[in-house]
Amino acid sequence: MVGNLVENNMVTITGKVVSPLEYSHEIYGEGFYSFILEVPRLSESSDRIPVTVSERLIARQRPKEGDTLKIEGQFRSYNNYGKPGNKLILTVFAREIIFINEDDGIKNPNQIYLDGYICKKPVYRTTPFGREIADLLLAVNRQYNKSDYIPCIAWGRNARYSENLAVGDNIRIWGRIQSREYQKKYSTGEVVTKVAYEVSISKMEVVKTG
Repeated sequence: MVGNLVENNMVTITGKVVSPLEYSHEIYGEGFYSFILEVPRLSESSDRIPVTVSERLIARQRPKEGDTLKIEGQFRSYNNYGKPGNKLILTVFAREIIFINEDDGIKNPNQIYLDGYICKKPVYRTTPFGREIADLLLAVNRQYNKSDYIPCIAWGRNARYSENLAVGDNIRIWGRIQSREYQKKYSTGEVVTKVAYEVSISKMEVVKTG
């Protein structure tokens, strides 16, 4: 652990590799690869979460489709300058990968803890079915004066509480990473199915200062 800048962003996900290992990018001579991990929910559905891993971490054994992995790391954001719109890319950056036996069973397969700052006024709304939701954008500090910008969703009383949070407030959240498909319609009339990633908050608290 490198001080609080590692402990403020901790993720553990367990699931099955459902895509080939693909080369992603290189930084200072170190290559990085990406793949999709299918992480089960308590219901019958699952979340398909992107994972980024250093070539050094998988030098002995490379993940392949069908492998069941436990991954510990951080939820990170990057600007994708390669496409129009400067889209924010979200991925789990792996610090440790453990190959596990699928028959061992998976407990608590999707956990995340973040300690960050509200960087956009939370948006409170209700669904057509009357469910209360608040959208939050959390800036989580990283080493080298960088930050990760993580979209989060609060529900029920946490959503009502979030409505009163202000930009700059320091909060801690516990929850899980979820993937969500949505339809995007372009001016040409083309409709494309895309995937959004966010943190579903199960517990939150404001960090009191002073």
